[in-house]
Amino acid sequence: MNLLCRGRLKLLVASLSAIVLLTWLYLLAGNLENGRSILLAPCLADTPASRILERAVLESRVREVEEENRQIRLQLSQSQGTAAQLPDGNYGNQQWGASADTGPEDGDNTAEEKNNHTECPRSPTVQKCELIHIACVCAGHNASRDVVTLVKSVLFHRRNPLHFHFITDTVAHRILSSLFQSWMVPSVQVSFYDADELKSEVSWIPNKHYSGIYGLMKLTLTKALPSDLSKVIVLDTDITFATDIAELWGIFRKFTDKQVIGLVENQSDWYLGNLWKNHKPWPALGRGFNTGVILLYLERLRRISWEQMWRLTAERELMSMLSTSLADQDIFNAFIKQNPVLVHQLPCFWNVQLSDHTRSELCYTEVSDLKVIHWNSPKKLRVKNKHVEFFRNLYLTFLEYDGNLLRRELFGCPSQASQESIRLQTALEELDEDDQCYDFRRERLTIHRVHLYFLQYEYTPSEDNTDITLVAQLSMDRLQMLEAICKHWEGPISLALYMSDAEAQQFLRYAQASEVLKNRKNVGYHIVYKEGQFYPVNLVRNVALKNANTPYVFLTDVDFLPMYGLYDYLRKSVVQLDMAHTKKALVVPAFETLRYRLSFPKSKAELLSMLDMGTLYTFRYHVWPKGHAPTNYAKWRTATTPYKVEWEPDFEPYIVVRRDCPEYDQRFVGFGWNKVSHIMELDAQEYDLMVLPNAFMIHMPHAPSFDISKFRSSSSYRNCLNTLKDEFHQDLSRKYGSAALKYLTAQRNI
Repeated sequence: MNLLCRGRLKLLVASLSAIVLLTWLYLLAGNLENGRSILLAPCLADTPASRILERAVLESRVREVEEENRQIRLQLSQSQGTAAQLPDGNYGNQQWGASADTGPEDGDNTAEEKNNHTECPRSPTVQKCELIHIACVCAGHNASRDVVTLVKSVLFHRRNPLHFHFITDTVAHRILSSLFQSWMVPSVQVSFYDADELKSEVSWIPNKHYSGIYGLMKLTLTKALPSDLSKVIVLDTDITFATDIAELWGIFRKFTDKQVIGLVENQSDWYLGNLWKNHKPWPALGRGFNTGVILLYLERLRRISWEQMWRLTAERELMSMLSTSLADQDIFNAFIKQNPVLVHQLPCFWNVQLSDHTRSELCYTEVSDLKVIHWNSPKKLRVKNKHVEFFRNLYLTFLEYDGNLLRRELFGCPSQASQESIRLQTALEELDEDDQCYDFRRERLTIHRVHLYFLQYEYTPSEDNTDITLVAQLSMDRLQMLEAICKHWEGPISLALYMSDAEAQQFLRYAQASEVLKNRKNVGYHIVYKEGQFYPVNLVRNVALKNANTPYVFLTDVDFLPMYGLYDYLRKSVVQLDMAHTKKALVVPAFETLRYRLSFPKSKAELLSMLDMGTLYTFRYHVWPKGHAPTNYAKWRTATTPYKVEWEPDFEPYIVVRRDCPEYDQRFVGFGWNKVSHIMELDAQEYDLMVLPNAFMIHMPHAPSFDISKFRSSSSYRNCLNTLKDEFHQDLSRKYGSAALKYLTAQRNI
């Protein structure tokens, strides 16, 4: 009987081989009818591209035949009982091979789809203008910075409207809400969910992973996200997309009726349990699955009581494991181990994991095949991989990519304009393009992207409510001043930096390499991204001013060094002059040096000596004396108590005021009248200008700015500035009535 079975099997194998050979001959020879190859579908046979496509179709059919051959051989080997048991770690590529898609258009087709197969182009798996939902857990300053790069890579490739769902802590919510509000990307919606409200759901789980409690938040998405949201793509913040996310969204249609989660196999040996002696990972199918990229069928998860199921799984495993090592990933894998039918395995190119000692290099032949790169090692860009330079360059491309270019409208998918965008569009249409000051007026309507708290920021409010924040703005050419300012001012600082995306990354590297800057956590760095031809100096100042967290602010420029001890002196002056209950602006006298190297004076007496020797000068006495003359330096030399001075035209001192002071007028861009107009409005609001007798600051020399060069060389620039001055005076008069007439009179007398 055994001999008979073996004979039949040999005959079947021989027949199979003959069929394959004949198929090859058939495909190679083609079946020509009236000069047409039946390898091409009728829709392509008459096209000029038919010869190019014929070879591709031929290769595709050969692969299909080979795959059928492989499947039959596998069945034959199993019928003989000779199929070897799968080794640990091969579950992903063998047992689950039936559900691993070869691409967004292939695999897992129904019988009806196979019977109706044609080489004519298919309709896309995702409908045009279909809304794609993306969820991400983001907490803290660093993660907020990382998620911007992820979002850029998604926006760069996308052709569909997107809805981002962010589960955030207070810090990330403040940063990202401001960023997206100012980014104004068409066809992009953003929703935020408070992570603090979800902490109780997972805080009972001990977790050793560096992500902390936020690394467990993805378990709660069925509860956190809206109940009418049926499916969502869940991403870690350290993900970079190299393709349109719609391809990934399209894989939802390939889920079987029972599948609820789509995941890529884990590409390290972690869950095999052989990394070191006594290494005991959580249970998983073979290599397990990585949760950096997840397709969640929320509707089905709710139907099977997901929240209850993952809790029971976690409770059971924690009795022996005591804590998680890889946060939510451990619990997802333990759940899948018990319920394998619920998982849909994604091809590995949807989550190429770049941690050390992974098998990621085995999941692609060409780096151009990759869809998603996952920097899931704590080393991030320093991870070891033979193609790491390619991956790093791709990441850096999006890191430094100009986010303004991503504001483009989707072709054929008109978005519903927000009230703000409608207002801006209306204002732009009202501008007269023949107006010689058109560019100035248009700049005022430009919305600049703003990334608040670009670096880690920590501040604890003082108990006496006298704290003062130094507020300033700068661009890349003043970066060298930061370390010196931090040495001179120990209090909190709010800095707005006007930079491009690439310059922001240069600043990040500079700050991380500086011992002085990286040890100062009470400095808030806020990036205002470049756009337009003018430096929006007052807009940038306002960003720094609005994000100060103390009751009082010291409004200065970054190229001034405050005297040593000024922070404590100003806090005492705030109390002495009852700033909390009166409207006062404390003037800090300004001086300057023309020397790049200066022995900084340690006292007023030492400064007066240097002033007499000609080492120091009163600020701008030789080019713009009106700017600081009202400070009355002659009186200051002998003053021992604060004294009041009166406003005069063009007065622009550096001052300490309450944080609720008027903002700077943003019509003034570039050089000219940006501080003068602010002091004028303070005076209109009846602030008393009080000069401090024992305070001073010194301006350090630097090359002239580009804007002052334009002011000096362009008569049209100066004419437009005068026009803006006149309009500002008129606005003051409307706002403050007859009290503002003195400013108009003073201007006419100049």
